Amino acid sequence: MRKILEKCPSCGGELVVTELQCPTCATLVRGQWEPCRFCQLDAETLQFIEVFVKNRGNLKEMERELAESYWTLRARLNQAIEALGLEVPPGEEPSREAESDGPASARRLILQQVQEGKIEAAEAVRRLSELSKE
Repeated sequence: MRKILEKCPSCGGELVVTELQCPTCATLVRGQWEPCRFCQLDAETLQFIEVFVKNRGNLKEMERELAESYWTLRARLNQAIEALGLEVPPGEEPSREAESDGPASARRLILQQVQEGKIEAAEAVRRLSELSKE
């Protein structure tokens, strides 16, 4: 089944759902509904969220399944959170530096966040211990 249209193919305006039909008995329901948050996500983000839920939020398992680094997955998760209109917790914004340079850069970033007061020392210790497990 195709994904619901989000924009008007003629003018690009927002679309609303105004009619639903039962495929079994052909009952029609008319009204006006907005699409859910998930309906507005692109296919790649939806697939990421499905894998996230399937792995019960375990990014280590997702690393194995998707063959992507922990930091890349964290960045993608933060992007999905933002796409859903939710707020990314402070200090957890995606970091291109951590993504591209690997664990050494990620360690520097964590220490920099502590120095700038963005995260507490206990959080830094937790993150650093996660890095050492990789």
